[in-house]
Amino acid sequence: MGRDPRSAQYLEALGIESWVLRRPAQSLQAASPPVVNPPLVAPLSPSVVKPQLVEARQARVPAAAADWQALAAEVAACVRCALHKGRTQTVFGVGDRQAELLVIGEAPGAEEDRQGEPFVGRSGQLLNSMLFAARLPRASVYIANIIKCRPPDNRDPLPEEARCCMPYLHRQIDLLGPILMLAVGRIAAQTLLATDTPIGKLRGAVHRFGTRATPLIVTYHPAYLLRSPREKRRAWDDLRFVRAELLRRRTAARGGSA
Repeated sequence: MGRDPRSAQYLEALGIESWVLRRPAQSLQAASPPVVNPPLVAPLSPSVVKPQLVEARQARVPAAAADWQALAAEVAACVRCALHKGRTQTVFGVGDRQAELLVIGEAPGAEEDRQGEPFVGRSGQLLNSMLFAARLPRASVYIANIIKCRPPDNRDPLPEEARCCMPYLHRQIDLLGPILMLAVGRIAAQTLLATDTPIGKLRGAVHRFGTRATPLIVTYHPAYLLRSPREKRRAWDDLRFVRAELLRRRTAARGGSA
């Protein structure tokens, strides 16, 4: 049975060994019938979701589209803090606006400021590889930053800048209604959780964020992983944790439990 070459490439980017079975394909077929493994995070079929949940999701789509547009326009015109003076454009967010997973970084960099999209350039390529390897391709999630404008010289965002921008993120979360959030990097994790606990101690647990008490998992920033490639395996463990938590919550939804 062949391996998707893209999966092997992405796992290699993460520093994860890829094992390939060398038995001939014919002998494998003779030994056992082929098994097709569906994506672990494939969308739930409406047939296994409570009818009222399907109706609620379908009912909010038209109104949510207008709300997203209005919020994006408000962010684009924002002058709440001094960061607006040096931006090329705001970086609102990108992805599936009905996604179950919300990925949150800290602030745009130079390339994000030019393109108007979070996580591009080398960091974005590594994040894409990480998500794909975890069967959570970029197009299936929503990605945003706490700060919507680039800080000068890519410095860390100031607490006041985060305070000014946080209401926009809260409203994005309200519109999206994710079942899980992934905080990427120390700044994002500590800001969202209002803590100075090191990221290494925040990993491996499900935290809660906001009035919705949205589950939140923490991992390293791709830029950090590029500088510290030995930590890629830990980031891979975090993504496996994310995938498992999504599956657990989907299973609970199928059974009607909380």
